[in-house]
Amino acid sequence: MKNKVWNQEFSERMTKHYGELKWLYMELYNSEQYFDSLCDQMYEWYVNRTEALKKLDREREANPDWYKKNDLVGMMMYTDAFAGTLNGIRERIDYIQECHVNYLHLMPLLASPPDRSDGGYAVADFRTVQSTLGTMEDLEQLAQECHERGISICLDFVMNHTSEDHEWAIRAKNGEQEYMDRYFFFDTFDIPAQYEATVPQVFPTTAPGNFTWLPEQHKFVMTTFYPYQWDLNYRNPVVMNEMIYNMLNLANKGIDIIRIDAVPYIWKELGTNCRNLPQVHSIVRIMRMIGEIVCPSVILLGEVVMEPAKVVPYFGTTEKPECHMLYNVTTMATTWHTVATKNVALLKHQMDIVNSLPKQYVFLNYLRCHDDIGWGLDYQWLTQFGIQEVPHKAFLNNYLTGHYPGAVGRGELYNSDPTSGDARLCGTTASLCGLEKAVYEWDKEATEQAVNYDIMLHGYMFTQSGIPVIYSGDEIGQCNDYSYKANPHKAADSRYVHRGAFRWDLAEKRYEEDTPQYRIFHSIQKMEEIRAREAVFSTNAAVWTVDTWDASVLGIIRAYEGEKLIALFNFGDQDKTAWINEEGMYEDLITGQQMEGKAVSIPRGGMYWLKQIK
Repeated sequence: MKNKVWNQEFSERMTKHYGELKWLYMELYNSEQYFDSLCDQMYEWYVNRTEALKKLDREREANPDWYKKNDLVGMMMYTDAFAGTLNGIRERIDYIQECHVNYLHLMPLLASPPDRSDGGYAVADFRTVQSTLGTMEDLEQLAQECHERGISICLDFVMNHTSEDHEWAIRAKNGEQEYMDRYFFFDTFDIPAQYEATVPQVFPTTAPGNFTWLPEQHKFVMTTFYPYQWDLNYRNPVVMNEMIYNMLNLANKGIDIIRIDAVPYIWKELGTNCRNLPQVHSIVRIMRMIGEIVCPSVILLGEVVMEPAKVVPYFGTTEKPECHMLYNVTTMATTWHTVATKNVALLKHQMDIVNSLPKQYVFLNYLRCHDDIGWGLDYQWLTQFGIQEVPHKAFLNNYLTGHYPGAVGRGELYNSDPTSGDARLCGTTASLCGLEKAVYEWDKEATEQAVNYDIMLHGYMFTQSGIPVIYSGDEIGQCNDYSYKANPHKAADSRYVHRGAFRWDLAEKRYEEDTPQYRIFHSIQKMEEIRAREAVFSTNAAVWTVDTWDASVLGIIRAYEGEKLIALFNFGDQDKTAWINEEGMYEDLITGQQMEGKAVSIPRGGMYWLKQIK
C-alpha cells in the first residue's frame, strides 16, 4: 500500500482487507505485479462509481443486514419474455411493484451468439448488452429507476467460461499464445484423458466429455458445459484480474446482486473432480473483499447446485465470509418430490437440516426457476423407506409429466439418459400443479384444486426463512408454452417450455374475480403483505418442524419475540387432520378464522398460517 494516492474512504476499506487480500492473491499467483495492478484498478473502479451508488454504498455499509429483512420479495425473469427490451421493463415497473417485488433478477442479457447462447450463459462480451434487448446505457437507466423505487437488481456473472465467439477465444483460435493461455488448450488427448478419468460430465447426453476437438487449430480445448463454452483458466492472473474488472463494471452500472454462475467449477486441478476445490473458495473470498472495498452495497449470490454439505461452505465463516446468499436447491427439488409422493417426511427432514444452520446464512427459496428440476435428493436417507434412486427418479418424472394413474402434472423431461434412466424435469409451477390439464379439460373442480395447490406451495415457500423468489408468470398461474418446439434453435431444449413469453392477456385477468389469475395473484400478494408486516417471519426467528401424525401434512412453527406461528400444509389429495397439540387459540392470518391449536382440519391442497392469540 506504500506510495498509493487513495482517498480516505477507499484507504480505510482497503486497510481492513489488505493483508488477507494480498495473502490469498499471492498464494494463488505469487505475482506482486498483477496484485499491484489489481489494487490500482480497484481504486479506478471505485472513483468512477456515481455519487448515487456511493451514497447507497455508505447506507448499506451502515446497515449490512439490509438483504435479510422479511419484506424482501424476489422475481426472476427474461427481459425479452417479460417486456421485449430493457426499456420495456422500465415501462412495466408499476406491475413489478404491484407484485411487491423489490429484488429483480434479470436473466442473462449480455451479448451472446443467438444460435449458441445457452440461454445467455455463453457470453461473447461482458461489457455489452445483447443488441435485441437494448444497450448498457439502458441497463444503467433501468437500475437507476429501480433504485429510486426501492428495487434491487440481480444479474448473472458467468465466471467459468466464455463463448467461443468472445474476443479472447477468437484470438486464441488465431494462435495468439497470450489468449490461448486464458483457456485450457492441449495438442493431444493425453492430458485431457487424465482429466476425463476423474471429472464427471455435466450433460452426458447433450454434451458428452469435458473437451472439444478444434480441427482447424488441431487442438483440444476444455469445455465443461457445451462445446461452444470454453472454460477459463483461473491459474492465469490475467484471467482473474480481467474477470474481476468485468464484475466491477456491472456493479458500476447499478447491479446490486452479482449471481456467480457455476461457481464450484471455476478452478481446475488434474487428478481431482474439478469441483469445490480450495482455490474456488479463495477466489470467492477475494471477490467478497473486493466488493466490500470498491462497492459495498453489492452482494454476492452463489449458484451452487449441490447437496447442503457442499453448498454451506460457500457462505465461508463468520470471520471470513464468502457468498452473502446461496440457493436452497435441495429443498426446491424435495418440494416437488413431496408433490408427487404426497409424503412430507423427506421435506421435513430437509427443513430440519436447513433450520439448524446459523441464522446469518441466507438462502434464496424458490419453487421454479429458469432451469430444470434435477432430482438431487437425499437417497441415502430415503433407503430406510425402501426407496431406490433410479426407480424413484423414474416415478417422479412419470408422475409430474402425467404418465402415472391419477397424475395431473404436465411437465416435460430434459436431458433424458436412456442408459442410466436419469432425466430432469421442466414445467411451470401451474402446469406441474395440474392447472394446464384442468383448464384444457374445462374441469371446474380440478381447476379449483390446482389453484389451491399452487397457492399452498407458494405459502410454503414464503414460510421458509430467507428470500422468496417468484419465477415471472407464476404469480398469474401461467402454464407451459410449447411454441419453443417450432424454433430450430430451441426445439431440442425443453427448458424453454417454462421460458415462454409473459402472458399479459392473462395478467389482465388478475382483476377478474373467479379466475385462476385473480385467485393466485391476490393470494400471493396477500401472503407477501403478511410476511412483510409480521415479525414472526423475521430471519432471526426460531424455526422448527412439528409432527402432525399425518404423512401428507407438513407442520412448521416460527417463533420470535414472544410471538408464535403454526404453518400447516396439506400436500395430499384428500382432506386431512393435523394432529398437533399446541396450547392456546390461534387466528389464521390469511382468512381470519380462529381455532384451537389442536387436531386442525385442513382441506386437500390447503394451508393455514395460524398465529397465536395473546
